Amino acid sequence: MIHTIVVSDPTFSTFPVEIKVTLRGVPGPILRDGKVSHKFTHKFTMEITEDYPYHKPIIRWETPSFHPNVMLPEDGGYVCTRLLDEWDFNSTLLTFFKGIESLLSNPNPANPYGTDSCTRAAEYFNKHPYKPPEIVQSAKKAPRILGDSTEPERPAPPGE
Repeated sequence: MIHTIVVSDPTFSTFPVEIKVTLRGVPGPILRDGKVSHKFTHKFTMEITEDYPYHKPIIRWETPSFHPNVMLPEDGGYVCTRLLDEWDFNSTLLTFFKGIESLLSNPNPANPYGTDSCTRAAEYFNKHPYKPPEIVQSAKKAPRILGDSTEPERPAPPGE
């Protein structure tokens, strides 16, 4: 997967440090025209305070989604994940990014946020488990989406 990460202060010498992340090629559910589809590009901002790594980063989701564990941006953009709940000195940003990838493709309807959109997503995924399409990457080509008959947003080719 190719992600874009932009850091406000790459030396981490002035806090807070803002990290803008664009995840590419990671399937996650979205509601389009009343139907659940897939979105492959997701953005969020992470704020690292002067208390890092003792204090967990502050996450604000920026991309619309249909997910029980990710608030819509207009609802606050918070992310409900065990990775943040159990954050400690040994936690790493890389582990967090990998955990977000997993969370997007594997919504947890048993632990939704209390917003209307998250509750509706939990109710839906309790009845219809989310099945992300399989993504296959070859060494020379952009990722290909397998097993999906809809025309969802496609991941950007490398270098775009």
